[in-house]
Amino acid sequence: MIDVWAAVPVKAFTGAKLRTGSLLTPEQREVLAATMLEDVLAALAGATRLAGILVNTVDPVATELAIRYGGRVVTEGALDGHTGAVNGMARVLVAEGKGAMLTMPGDIPRVTSVEVDAVVSSCLPPPSFTIVPAHDELGSNAVLCAPPFSVPLRFGDNSYFPHLMAARRQGIEPTVVRLPGIGLDIDHPADLQAFMAARPRKPTRTLALLERLGL
Repeated sequence: MIDVWAAVPVKAFTGAKLRTGSLLTPEQREVLAATMLEDVLAALAGATRLAGILVNTVDPVATELAIRYGGRVVTEGALDGHTGAVNGMARVLVAEGKGAMLTMPGDIPRVTSVEVDAVVSSCLPPPSFTIVPAHDELGSNAVLCAPPFSVPLRFGDNSYFPHLMAARRQGIEPTVVRLPGIGLDIDHPADLQAFMAARPRKPTRTLALLERLGL
Protein backbone atom coordinates (compact mmCIF):
# COMPACT_ATOMS: atom_id res chain seq x y z
CA MET A 1 0.00 0.00 0.00
CA ILE A 2 1.23 3.49 -0.87
CA ASP A 3 1.20 5.91 2.07
CA VAL A 4 -1.08 8.75 0.98
CA TRP A 5 -0.97 12.02 2.91
CA ALA A 6 -3.72 14.61 2.69
CA ALA A 7 -2.43 18.11 1.98
CA VAL A 8 -4.70 21.10 2.63
CA PRO A 9 -3.53 24.64 1.79
CA VAL A 10 -5.26 27.33 3.87
CA LYS A 11 -4.94 31.07 3.29
CA ALA A 12 -5.42 33.53 6.12
CA PHE A 13 -9.11 33.78 6.97
CA THR A 14 -8.96 37.59 7.04
CA GLY A 15 -10.50 38.74 3.76
CA ALA A 16 -11.59 35.21 2.84
CA LYS A 17 -14.22 34.45 0.20
CA LEU A 18 -14.45 37.97 -1.19
CA ARG A 19 -16.66 36.84 -4.05
CA THR A 20 -19.46 36.03 -1.61
CA GLY A 21 -19.43 39.63 -0.39
CA SER A 22 -22.83 40.37 -1.87
CA LEU A 23 -24.36 37.96 0.64
CA LEU A 24 -22.00 37.94 3.61
CA THR A 25 -20.19 40.50 5.73
CA PRO A 26 -16.38 40.27 6.14
CA GLU A 27 -16.83 38.76 9.59
CA GLN A 28 -19.31 36.19 8.28
CA ARG A 29 -16.94 35.25 5.48
CA GLU A 30 -14.16 34.60 7.97
CA VAL A 31 -16.41 32.37 10.05
CA LEU A 32 -17.59 30.59 6.89
CA ALA A 33 -14.02 29.85 5.80
CA ALA A 34 -13.12 28.42 9.21
CA THR A 35 -16.32 26.38 9.39
CA MET A 36 -15.82 24.88 5.93
CA LEU A 37 -12.25 23.97 6.84
CA GLU A 38 -13.49 22.18 9.95
CA ASP A 39 -15.93 20.12 7.86
CA VAL A 40 -13.09 19.16 5.52
CA LEU A 41 -10.74 18.27 8.37
CA ALA A 42 -13.43 16.16 10.03
CA ALA A 43 -13.89 14.19 6.81
CA LEU A 44 -10.14 13.67 6.45
CA ALA A 45 -9.77 12.64 10.09
CA GLY A 46 -12.55 10.08 9.65
CA ALA A 47 -11.03 8.52 6.54
CA THR A 48 -9.41 5.11 7.03
CA ARG A 49 -6.98 5.05 4.10
CA LEU A 50 -4.89 8.16 4.80
CA ALA A 51 -1.45 7.98 6.37
CA GLY A 52 -1.75 11.49 7.76
CA ILE A 53 -2.91 15.07 7.25
CA LEU A 54 -0.81 18.13 6.44
CA VAL A 55 -2.23 21.64 6.67
CA ASN A 56 -0.15 24.46 5.20
CA THR A 57 -1.08 27.73 6.89
CA VAL A 58 0.08 30.63 9.00
CA ASP A 59 -3.46 31.44 10.17
CA PRO A 60 -3.79 30.86 13.93
CA VAL A 61 -7.41 29.68 13.75
CA ALA A 62 -6.62 27.24 10.94
CA THR A 63 -3.60 26.04 12.91
CA GLU A 64 -5.74 25.32 15.95
CA LEU A 65 -8.32 23.46 13.86
CA ALA A 66 -5.64 21.39 12.13
CA ILE A 67 -4.16 20.29 15.46
CA ARG A 68 -7.62 19.54 16.86
CA TYR A 69 -8.24 17.06 14.03
CA GLY A 70 -4.86 15.37 14.24
CA GLY A 71 -3.25 17.31 11.43
CA ARG A 72 0.33 18.43 11.18
CA VAL A 73 0.91 22.11 10.42
CA VAL A 74 3.62 23.21 8.00
CA THR A 75 4.42 26.64 6.57
CA GLU A 76 6.60 25.78 3.56
CA GLY A 77 5.31 28.07 0.80
CA ALA A 78 2.28 29.07 2.86
CA LEU A 79 2.38 32.67 1.59
CA ASP A 80 2.90 31.72 -2.06
CA GLY A 81 -0.75 31.16 -3.02
CA HIS A 82 -2.62 27.89 -3.45
CA THR A 83 -0.15 26.36 -5.91
CA GLY A 84 2.87 27.45 -3.88
CA ALA A 85 1.42 26.02 -0.69
CA VAL A 86 0.63 22.68 -2.35
CA ASN A 87 4.13 22.48 -3.82
CA GLY A 88 5.54 23.31 -0.40
CA MET A 89 3.73 20.34 1.11
CA ALA A 90 4.91 18.14 -1.76
CA ARG A 91 8.50 19.14 -0.98
CA VAL A 92 7.98 18.24 2.68
CA LEU A 93 6.54 14.84 1.79
CA VAL A 94 9.27 14.04 -0.73
CA ALA A 95 11.98 14.98 1.77
CA GLU A 96 10.43 12.55 4.24
CA GLY A 97 10.10 9.74 1.71
CA LYS A 98 6.30 9.70 1.65
CA GLY A 99 4.67 7.87 -1.24
CA ALA A 100 1.79 10.07 -2.37
CA MET A 101 -0.05 13.35 -1.79
CA LEU A 102 -3.80 13.95 -1.91
CA THR A 103 -4.43 17.66 -2.00
CA MET A 104 -7.82 19.25 -1.62
CA PRO A 105 -9.01 22.72 -0.62
CA GLY A 106 -10.67 23.77 2.59
CA ASP A 107 -13.87 24.96 0.92
CA ILE A 108 -15.60 21.69 0.00
CA PRO A 109 -17.77 21.20 3.11
CA ARG A 110 -19.92 18.38 1.67
CA VAL A 111 -16.89 16.09 1.37
CA THR A 112 -17.22 12.84 3.31
CA SER A 113 -14.74 10.34 4.71
CA VAL A 114 -16.16 7.76 2.29
CA GLU A 115 -15.33 10.03 -0.64
CA VAL A 116 -11.80 10.59 0.65
CA ASP A 117 -11.28 6.83 0.93
CA ALA A 118 -12.68 6.37 -2.59
CA VAL A 119 -10.07 8.74 -4.01
CA VAL A 120 -7.27 7.02 -2.12
CA SER A 121 -8.53 3.61 -3.28
CA SER A 122 -8.34 4.80 -6.88
CA CYS A 123 -4.59 5.40 -6.61
CA LEU A 124 -2.65 3.29 -9.12
CA PRO A 125 0.99 2.19 -8.74
CA PRO A 126 3.37 5.13 -9.19
CA PRO A 127 3.79 7.15 -11.20
CA SER A 128 0.08 7.87 -11.21
CA PHE A 129 -2.37 10.76 -11.05
CA THR A 130 -6.00 10.89 -9.88
CA ILE A 131 -8.20 13.97 -10.12
CA VAL A 132 -11.68 14.89 -8.91
CA PRO A 133 -13.06 17.81 -10.93
CA ALA A 134 -15.27 20.57 -9.61
CA HIS A 135 -18.95 20.25 -10.48
CA ASP A 136 -18.46 22.63 -13.42
CA GLU A 137 -15.40 20.66 -14.63
CA LEU A 138 -13.27 23.79 -14.41
CA GLY A 139 -11.53 23.45 -11.07
CA SER A 140 -9.44 20.60 -9.64
CA ASN A 141 -11.04 19.86 -6.28
CA ALA A 142 -8.90 16.87 -5.34
CA VAL A 143 -5.65 15.72 -6.86
CA LEU A 144 -3.71 12.61 -5.87
CA CYS A 145 -0.10 12.45 -7.06
CA ALA A 146 2.02 9.33 -6.56
CA PRO A 147 4.79 10.28 -5.96
CA PRO A 148 3.97 13.84 -4.82
CA PHE A 149 5.68 15.46 -7.84
CA SER A 150 4.46 12.96 -10.46
CA VAL A 151 2.66 15.79 -12.29
CA PRO A 152 3.38 19.54 -12.12
CA LEU A 153 0.40 21.25 -10.52
CA ARG A 154 -0.98 24.71 -11.15
CA PHE A 155 -4.27 25.64 -9.54
CA GLY A 156 -6.75 28.30 -10.57
CA ASP A 157 -10.29 28.84 -11.79
CA ASN A 158 -9.71 26.70 -14.88
CA SER A 159 -7.21 24.01 -13.90
CA TYR A 160 -8.99 20.70 -14.54
CA PHE A 161 -8.26 20.22 -18.24
CA PRO A 162 -4.75 21.71 -17.96
CA HIS A 163 -4.02 19.15 -15.23
CA LEU A 164 -5.24 16.31 -17.47
CA MET A 165 -2.90 17.53 -20.20
CA ALA A 166 -0.02 17.95 -17.73
CA ALA A 167 -0.40 14.32 -16.63
CA ARG A 168 -0.41 13.06 -20.19
CA ARG A 169 2.72 15.06 -20.96
CA GLN A 170 4.37 13.03 -18.17
CA GLY A 171 3.21 9.80 -19.84
CA ILE A 172 0.51 9.25 -17.20
CA GLU A 173 -3.10 8.60 -18.13
CA PRO A 174 -5.09 10.37 -15.40
CA THR A 175 -7.72 8.58 -13.37
CA VAL A 176 -10.85 10.75 -13.16
CA VAL A 177 -13.20 10.25 -10.20
CA ARG A 178 -16.38 12.31 -9.95
CA LEU A 179 -17.72 12.76 -6.43
CA PRO A 180 -20.53 15.19 -5.55
CA GLY A 181 -19.24 16.25 -2.14
CA ILE A 182 -15.70 16.98 -3.25
CA GLY A 183 -17.04 18.50 -6.45
CA LEU A 184 -18.98 21.30 -4.75
CA ASP A 185 -16.59 24.05 -3.70
CA ILE A 186 -17.86 27.39 -2.43
CA ASP A 187 -16.48 30.53 -4.04
CA HIS A 188 -19.44 32.45 -5.48
CA PRO A 189 -22.98 33.29 -4.34
CA ALA A 190 -24.27 30.69 -6.81
CA ASP A 191 -22.14 28.08 -5.03
CA LEU A 192 -23.74 28.98 -1.72
CA GLN A 193 -27.16 28.53 -3.30
CA ALA A 194 -26.14 25.18 -4.81
CA PHE A 195 -24.80 24.06 -1.44
CA MET A 196 -28.04 24.97 0.34
CA ALA A 197 -30.09 23.18 -2.34
CA ALA A 198 -27.92 20.04 -2.48
CA ARG A 199 -29.59 16.75 -1.65
CA PRO A 200 -29.48 14.66 0.35
CA ARG A 201 -29.03 17.25 3.08
CA LYS A 202 -26.00 16.57 5.22
CA PRO A 203 -25.75 17.88 8.79
CA THR A 204 -22.49 19.75 8.23
CA ARG A 205 -21.26 22.61 10.37
CA THR A 206 -21.36 24.79 7.27
CA LEU A 207 -25.03 24.07 6.63
CA ALA A 208 -25.91 24.89 10.22
CA LEU A 209 -23.97 28.17 9.97
CA LEU A 210 -25.62 29.26 6.74
CA GLU A 211 -29.05 28.42 8.11
CA ARG A 212 -28.33 30.58 11.16
CA LEU A 213 -27.33 33.40 8.82
CA GLY A 214 -30.66 33.06 7.02
CA LEU A 215 -29.35 31.88 3.63
